[in-house]
Amino acid sequence: MNNTENSPKSRPLSPHLQIYKPTISMIMSVMHRLTGLGLYFGVSFLLFWFLSIISGPEIYSQFSYILSLRFVEFIFYFVTWSFFHHLFGGIRHFIWDLGYGFNLKIVDFLSAMTLVLSLLSTFLIFFFT
Repeated sequence: MNNTENSPKSRPLSPHLQIYKPTISMIMSVMHRLTGLGLYFGVSFLLFWFLSIISGPEIYSQFSYILSLRFVEFIFYFVTWSFFHHLFGGIRHFIWDLGYGFNLKIVDFLSAMTLVLSLLSTFLIFFFT
């Protein structure tokens, strides 16, 4: 009986993530997914806010107190940044869908602009409100 049929074949292994050097495009791709997840949870705050409004003034005042906490304020900053980051990341993907911006310099530029514009937009929203 030949054991070569049951023995594992010597196949090349896929490179692991630890082998790759992180690039800005790679990081922005992961951040696009994380901000999508952040938006998913951020919508729950909006839903609870709507529910507190229709539940009456005492529930609304309790929820307003919760919203005034510093930790929740930080969550608002993160959700706002997630919105803008996801928006500009989507525009970047739309540019790629149109067939533009596949040069490595342009890919890195668009990735950096996604980060810069999302941070700037978040700062402007909270600075002027």
